[in-house]
Amino acid sequence: MIELRNIHKSFGSLHVLKGIDLDIHAGEIVSIVGPSGAGKTTLLQIMGTLDRADSGSVVINGTDVSRLSPKALARFRNQQIGFVFQFHQLLPEFTALENVMIPALIAGRSRKEARQRAEELLAFMGLADRAAHKPAELSGGEKQRVAVARALVNKPAVVMADEPSGSLDSANKAELHALFFRLRDELGQTFVIVTHDEQLAATTDRTIQMRDGKIE
Repeated sequence: MIELRNIHKSFGSLHVLKGIDLDIHAGEIVSIVGPSGAGKTTLLQIMGTLDRADSGSVVINGTDVSRLSPKALARFRNQQIGFVFQFHQLLPEFTALENVMIPALIAGRSRKEARQRAEELLAFMGLADRAAHKPAELSGGEKQRVAVARALVNKPAVVMADEPSGSLDSANKAELHALFFRLRDELGQTFVIVTHDEQLAATTDRTIQMRDGKIE
């Protein structure tokens, strides 16, 4: 479902990715692990189309994203890829419901359709009673579950998560990890997760070990 071939990326004289080949299959939960500076986040950003490789190809669901114009790439990203970041990145002036709706509205869905989908996802996350609350009124675990709902609102092919439980306590961390597997089991959702959490990595379908810009 995702095919990376011979991905290279440098920042100035620093060669961060050195010929990465990787396949991600639909319905997999894959973790990417390795020491700081190994290139994990850079790889995730290229896979998520937030950055471009210097060379090599990225094919997602049969589309070679390196061939898309910036406008087409933004549309593809909005429709095919969901993102979960370490610090949730919710917009503080909007409610949980509105935060989840935003990607659907950007995709051109009607407000009614976007709201219905957002309400369904918040209910799935156990947050139906928190829909009208703004991020400042939510706990860390609740905010991250809202971020997961937002990532899923357009029914993406894959969710890319960068240290998604890095800012959570152990109880909320366990709850978030369990949620990923529930989403995979019940919705067939694919996840690619960059993590330093050995416990999470040990439970994923596959663990990709990176070191010095290469897959070991």
